[in-house]
Amino acid sequence: MLKQIAQDILQKNIKSLARGISYIENEVPGYELLLESLPAAPGIPVIGITGPPGAGKSTLVDALIGELVKRQKTVAVLCVDPSSPFNMGALLGDRIRMSAWYQNPQVFIRSLATRGSLGGLHPKVIEITDLLKLAAFDYIIVETVGVGQSEVEIAGLADITVVVLVPEAGDEVQTMKAGLMEIADIFVVNKADRPDAELFARNLRSLLVSDVIADAKPVPVIKTVASSKEGVAELMEIIVQEGADWHNNNKKIWLLAERAYELIQRKRMKDVDKHILKESIEALVKQGDFNLYRFIQQF
Repeated sequence: MLKQIAQDILQKNIKSLARGISYIENEVPGYELLLESLPAAPGIPVIGITGPPGAGKSTLVDALIGELVKRQKTVAVLCVDPSSPFNMGALLGDRIRMSAWYQNPQVFIRSLATRGSLGGLHPKVIEITDLLKLAAFDYIIVETVGVGQSEVEIAGLADITVVVLVPEAGDEVQTMKAGLMEIADIFVVNKADRPDAELFARNLRSLLVSDVIADAKPVPVIKTVASSKEGVAELMEIIVQEGADWHNNNKKIWLLAERAYELIQRKRMKDVDKHILKESIEALVKQGDFNLYRFIQQF
């Protein structure tokens, strides 16, 4: 049955794609065999959209979808919603902003809850992205929650990382500078109709110039007003240009190594249950013979 799902996805059967994602999300028995049966992924660029809350990421993604549809391209969008660590349900509904695209055959949109993951990404986002590649969309967009860690985590998933900021984020850029400067392929100053947007963009470019390594390509800074689609076509052009370069072996191999590391780490930790750890530690503490470093050796 799972093998048939893969065949159906290859034939662009959207219902089978949605079902396959649900199987992976819910770890339905056999889902790993489905993943292991996937052929080598075609060269479909994955665009990561990240940045702090309130930067207008969802509105920008909506505008990018419109631009891609206008160019007769197909696009799959994964919107990662924050979720409660208690009941694992999503707190936001990014797809509401993109409801105009529900019935469009060029667009596939899926919301994923983080399920309590601290990094702001869904724990199965790598596997789901690879399944989307099987359907041979022209582009895949992954929008993260933007809770801090995810701004850097997305770099291990996305071929092109777009960091979205707003003019008021000056101090925040300084705080997050190290991680952001390393992972961004493109900076977007959204809501650029606000006061000081030009000054903020200029200061951001200055920061980037001071961080550029000799012979390294400068990171583009694009101003947009996503709500009115201003600057979105220009941003899409830059993404297309970056997409032409992402195939270079160094970055591709690095990305694959990052993904492999994440999956191996998760697999090795699968049998470690925090509740059982707590009970074991509690028992040892009561005995008065607990040493953290001796304790972790058994794992």
